[in-house]
Amino acid sequence: MPALKTRFNYLFNSTKGLILVAIAMIGIVTAIWGMLSGPMAEMGVREVVIKLFGMDIVQAEREGRIIILYHSIAMAIVAIETYMVTGLLKMKAFFKTAINAIITVGYILTMIFGMGFAYFGHNWAFHGVYIFGLSLIFFAGVLLCIALYPWNKEYYVTDNEYAHTKSGFDLERAAFFATAVTTVLSALFGAVPGSFFGNGFEAFLAENVIRLPEKTTMEYSVIGHLHIMLALIGIMITLIIGRWLNFKGILHKVAMPLMILGTIVLNLGVWGVVTPLEPIAHMVIYVGATPSMFAALLLLIWDWNKLIKDGTAHIQKPNLGHKLSALVRDPLKFGPTWQMLFMNFTTSGIGIFMAIKLDEVFRVWPAREERIELTGHWHVLSAIIATIILLYFGDMNGFKGKLRQWYGWSIIILSDIAFGAVTVFEMKRLFVTEAEQQPLVNGLMYAIDFGLGMLLVILAILLVYRLTDLFKNKGRWTEELDHELAQEVNQ
Repeated sequence: MPALKTRFNYLFNSTKGLILVAIAMIGIVTAIWGMLSGPMAEMGVREVVIKLFGMDIVQAEREGRIIILYHSIAMAIVAIETYMVTGLLKMKAFFKTAINAIITVGYILTMIFGMGFAYFGHNWAFHGVYIFGLSLIFFAGVLLCIALYPWNKEYYVTDNEYAHTKSGFDLERAAFFATAVTTVLSALFGAVPGSFFGNGFEAFLAENVIRLPEKTTMEYSVIGHLHIMLALIGIMITLIIGRWLNFKGILHKVAMPLMILGTIVLNLGVWGVVTPLEPIAHMVIYVGATPSMFAALLLLIWDWNKLIKDGTAHIQKPNLGHKLSALVRDPLKFGPTWQMLFMNFTTSGIGIFMAIKLDEVFRVWPAREERIELTGHWHVLSAIIATIILLYFGDMNGFKGKLRQWYGWSIIILSDIAFGAVTVFEMKRLFVTEAEQQPLVNGLMYAIDFGLGMLLVILAILLVYRLTDLFKNKGRWTEELDHELAQEVNQ
């Protein structure tokens, strides 16, 4: 019994354990429900999985099922980012414990009972527990905002290497606070339409209504909620990576005010979609996105410069080859910022291009092609954030030597193959006609399935490795638990 208690304490009372459990939950859901996708249906796998697990699938309810599936995974991602924030930033022990405990119960209830309701018969008690889980996550978010309150002088900084005002007000903490507050408010942006389900408002997927000439306020609200929550998850992971890498110096002092400004303006633009300001809302969104993206670029420049300097410190006059070698020497430190750059080629850049050429190019395409571009855009953005989390988690696990190299580069290369193929698939109508597309489409599907499939294999290996370690009396998990307890005592 003491052994079980100790392991439970590791899994649910340490940052690494909590992240491990959430990653495992996401991995299980992704592996099983990924078998219901279009390519799997073509191979006959979908029907086998449905019968094997006894799923209750009604085609007319597809939109509602997908919405619950997305929320189940997204809430676990939000929980992971919350664990990282409570682990990286100073806050009172009570808040750290309360936030982690509440959000853990929240996302687990959301995932288990939400998926149970959506895919295994509509037991409405399950739906009630699903909503309760979402409510707990919201409450944990409110507590996080209180814990991050940047005007508390206890958290002021005096080190000139970090962005702060003359009085010591920590601008990086303010950026975390702004992101947390706007995330909580933007959750309400989706909760309000959700509260009207069954009262004249029906479930829909944003990509299915994009060409409707007239949309209701509720539809605009749901579309805005989808976009802003993804954007805020991306902003938060950028701040987390910067904190982990110890981002500092002149670029940090420039980046943090930009991140705060961008976050606030971006949210105002999205919220404006459901107000009379809707005609100019997209312009406000572009204005808000620019400072945030530039702040992420400054983090990338700082990180790559640091990797090169640290890797060539022993060379008096390093050449280009030396610098490139130093840059890519550590995939877990290079990977997160590389994925942020790669994101611009697969999501951000494509999204801007689509917005600029919307009427001239994309609205001329069949609706199915625009729908493919939209769904690909959202899925790639989500998946890139997931790969950044996995890279950071690999470093948290202390991977070294060949294991660190294989783990890091496998995630980077395999994900980039898949995401690059998705991007080409989205934009294929720019350079190939429908009559001649099939050979290209077949090749892209193989690349996507291979990349994503192997990523799941790597994730499975990681989880088996950690599970095996958990069965050891003196495994790595004991060292990690002791280290975290020691840190809490020192604080």
